[in-house]
Amino acid sequence: MFADFIKRLTAPEPAPLPDEDARLALTALLVRIARSDGHYDQSERDRIDRIAARRFALSPFEAAKLRAEAEALEAEAPDTVRFTGAIKDAVAYEDRIGVIEALWQVVLADGVREAEEDALLRMVSNFLGVSDRDSALARQRVSGG
Repeated sequence: MFADFIKRLTAPEPAPLPDEDARLALTALLVRIARSDGHYDQSERDRIDRIAARRFALSPFEAAKLRAEAEALEAEAPDTVRFTGAIKDAVAYEDRIGVIEALWQVVLADGVREAEEDALLRMVSNFLGVSDRDSALARQRVSGG
């Protein structure tokens, strides 16, 4: 279903993604982080919906639809290294910092900061080209301290 999208995203020199495709790719990355600890629960799905609604000015219905599409894309997406590398090449740095904030929101949504989620988020930040400092600042903005 998403083969053409993934092919464009992982092309050797991908063009910047149109807004709708960028939304889908970034939301799929949120889903990947949420699934990383083996417990993808309703609080994480709700958090992703709220993030998508706020970030992309979507209705709750549109946000849930985007998340459902992102869940399907995430299941078909290549390994995290290639997937995040493709997003890095196609999405502006400021937007990638926003994604790191959103990823921290998802990681912290269930009230438990799992080691698997921390490790994956550090790796994803690196692959997205976001500095450790900017990632730490994003976490602090999300967690309030």
